[in-house]
Amino acid sequence: MNIHASARPADALDSNWSIVAAGALMTCVAIGVLFSLAVFLEPMSAATGWSRAGISSAMTLAFLSMGVAGFGWGALSDRYGPRVVVLAGTVLLGLSTVLASRASTLLEFQLCYGVMMGVAAGSFFAPVIATTASWFDRHRSLAVSLVSAGMGVAPMTISPLAAWLVTHHDWRMAQLIIGLGAWVVLLPAVWLIRAAPRAAHAAAGGAAPAPEMKVGQALRSRAFLVLGATFFACCAAHSGPIFHTVSYAIGCGLPTFAAVTIYSMEGAAGLGGRLLFGVLADRLGARRVLVAGLLIQAFAAASYLLVSRLGGFYAVAIVFGLAYGGVMPLYAVLARDYFGARILGTVLGAASMLSSLGMALGPVLGGWLFDRYGSYAWMYIGSMAVGLGAVAIALTFPRTDAADKQPRLQPAG
Repeated sequence: MNIHASARPADALDSNWSIVAAGALMTCVAIGVLFSLAVFLEPMSAATGWSRAGISSAMTLAFLSMGVAGFGWGALSDRYGPRVVVLAGTVLLGLSTVLASRASTLLEFQLCYGVMMGVAAGSFFAPVIATTASWFDRHRSLAVSLVSAGMGVAPMTISPLAAWLVTHHDWRMAQLIIGLGAWVVLLPAVWLIRAAPRAAHAAAGGAAPAPEMKVGQALRSRAFLVLGATFFACCAAHSGPIFHTVSYAIGCGLPTFAAVTIYSMEGAAGLGGRLLFGVLADRLGARRVLVAGLLIQAFAAASYLLVSRLGGFYAVAIVFGLAYGGVMPLYAVLARDYFGARILGTVLGAASMLSSLGMALGPVLGGWLFDRYGSYAWMYIGSMAVGLGAVAIALTFPRTDAADKQPRLQPAG
């Protein structure tokens, strides 16, 4: 009788796939709305006279705001529950897009699309991932992976919609429609997000054994410094090409909608890359696969300079998407190997902050280089150089014991 009683809470937790569906939808829409700025870059610059660097800096502000706000949203989620947090984020997401569509100056646009939308986007990932993990025991990894996959689907959904809208309306009307649509889609999904019952969650499984290393030691360790620096350089290397390739393809003579399909191709390849690199990492080790993926990413970024037709763009986008999509989950795998489960959230939060800084650099630097030289060539060359730097940093990861995968780490200083 006790066995059946203790099994029921776990079964109840694992059966709640509506949380996964809602979480995947939210991450897809939030990241999709944010990244749709790449589609608007050229028509906005032409219509308003604002510089591409100025418009792109809104994305930089968004990444910075998202990284900082994520910690605050996570704390609020723990205190008040995830539903309140994602409701506030949904309201802010739609409002920021609507206000950005009405902006009369570049500064107004940067504040609405950059700061406000970045804060809104930060409310989804960490709270929803944490909530999903608390609802699942036996299928926890699968559930969390499916939620995070929503971000990979984003370029295949919101960006093509934005491209279609901007070909039938001006950029202001297109953004207004997207903002209103975000409310329509996400507000009903908010009610599917709820915290797992504490009693049932406690019955679902015991706590993981605590690692020997404390948080302070972990954040000063060589492993974390290498992890954070690699994550930063990796994101700095791919964020520029991700954001500016649509504009580059349009400059090569491709129609807007065709150029946006390159962006979607990267997203689709990224989904496959997550699966492929995950399987390879299980067989060969996460560190080896990460280094190989970073190397491929670096050369794939520069390869955009060698193509000018849609077929060539697709070929590069597939390789580039496989690489940058495939390496992203490996940072969490490595963090788990080095630091264990008990402090994993803190370590990943700190590393993600550094990755957000890296993501913030690419859009604005790419726009500045284009405005200065009239070409994206230096952006792609710079991305390759930074990507090779990420490879060099990753090669300095401390080795782990092959038997139990537990590292022997010492603080860096």
